[in-house]
Amino acid sequence: MAILDSPEILDTTSSSADNGAAHHTTLRRRQSARSVPPLLDSDSNSLEAESAINDSENVRNDANLIENLRGGAVESENEKQESYGKEEGAKVKENGETSNGNGTDVMAVKFTFRPAAPAHRKNKESPLSSDAIFKQSHAGLFNLCIVVLVAVNSRLIIENLMKYGWLIKSGFWFSSTSLRDWPLLMCCLSLPVFALASFLVEKLVKLNYIPEWVAVFLHVTITTVEILFPVVVILRCDSAVLSGVTLMLFACTVWLKLVSYAHTNYDLRVLAKSLDKWEAMSRYWNLDYAYDVSFKSLAYFMVAPTLCYQPSYPRTACIRKGWVVRQLIKLVIFTGLMGFIIEQYINPIVQNSQHPLKGNLLYAIERVLKLSVPNLYVWLCMFYCFFHLWLNILAELLCFGDREFYKDWWNARTVEEYWRMWNMPVHKWMVRHIYCPCLQNGIPKIVAVLIAFLVSAIFHELCVAVPCQIFKFWAFSGIMLQVPLVIVTNYLQEKFKNSMVGNMMFWCFFCIFGQPMCVLLYYHDLMNRKASAR
Repeated sequence: MAILDSPEILDTTSSSADNGAAHHTTLRRRQSARSVPPLLDSDSNSLEAESAINDSENVRNDANLIENLRGGAVESENEKQESYGKEEGAKVKENGETSNGNGTDVMAVKFTFRPAAPAHRKNKESPLSSDAIFKQSHAGLFNLCIVVLVAVNSRLIIENLMKYGWLIKSGFWFSSTSLRDWPLLMCCLSLPVFALASFLVEKLVKLNYIPEWVAVFLHVTITTVEILFPVVVILRCDSAVLSGVTLMLFACTVWLKLVSYAHTNYDLRVLAKSLDKWEAMSRYWNLDYAYDVSFKSLAYFMVAPTLCYQPSYPRTACIRKGWVVRQLIKLVIFTGLMGFIIEQYINPIVQNSQHPLKGNLLYAIERVLKLSVPNLYVWLCMFYCFFHLWLNILAELLCFGDREFYKDWWNARTVEEYWRMWNMPVHKWMVRHIYCPCLQNGIPKIVAVLIAFLVSAIFHELCVAVPCQIFKFWAFSGIMLQVPLVIVTNYLQEKFKNSMVGNMMFWCFFCIFGQPMCVLLYYHDLMNRKASAR
């Protein structure tokens, strides 16, 4: 039973190897074999012999495994070198730097990394140049801005707390003075009655009980009473400013919806009388609905996140409950952050400032600039809470499909682009019911734009001046001043052909000087009104 007396068995394996790695493996196996003692000694027992046999077999298996692994690694490395050469050859071919022939790939790999190889072969722009800045990803710079903002604002928060202390009172969300606003709440709950009245008018017109001109007169009466009723209630009640602003926003929303409901149904009746026009419009817009006065359609429209009426809307398949919960949590967080900034930062600044149009000019400019940063934060939080979170939550609960509530207004190059992108529900309403009807009736384009801005200015004035009970037309003037800014920013955009110039002009005029100035004007006028009332 002499099994390992001589290493010839292992030599047969090593004789077939033709590289240094295999030879090295053979030498190691020979040494391992010689280190095993002979198993035919007379004094050795069977257990020791069997153990030695098993050990020798394990050594031989390990050696074979190492040889296979080394061979596979060498083969894999050769394959990598070949594929690398092919890829480099292909790259050189694309750049047009190879010569024809079978050795093209080999030559490309050989000369690609030589010192004589050209390092500059194309005209290229720097990543931050004006021609290439929008073609690059700026995620790292965005993260840097977030880190800087967190660091700077953390210092400001600590400094503010050390200087003023904790200014948010226990009755921040609800106080005993809120109970006096119950007339505004009752007025808000009664506004759907006007929608029911508009539905009855449309039903009577469809059944030919009243003529068209009577329906128009009734709709004008209903919408006028609907917007004047909250104004009277707010002016007669000594209510909080925030409650009045909420009621006026709700009343203006209902007014816009009722106008769209009446105007759209009127146009549907006109199209229904002409079968050719109806079929042409249905084919063009791919519509599958007909003219019908349905209470269900009106009820859905009154709660849907849109201001433009149509009998049916694109719908989603289901409601994502988990997604709704996450958005509600975000809504609570950002609403609280907005209230914290108002109470802790904006209120002390406006209380310690003088009227911006009276007194020291440099001091007024300093106050406006100091107010611009927290005011911008509040405005961005308001936009995110309302246009992104709340409208998307409402759309999800109602399975409303079209959720383009805003576009990338932060990239607006002109003031005109901003007003077209930041509030899509109002923009679509303006285009559908103000701008296009003006053009269809022969009104020049610039006059139609002025009319659209005039309507917007009136509603901005109503939403601010009525709750504050101050009619100095600051909000109205601020919106109408957007018209010359539109002309200026359009001129700059055409002259410089650079999107950054118009975008920076928009941010400077709108967010740094515009809104903080309006806040200071209304605050001081409100304080003067309360002082005179006492």
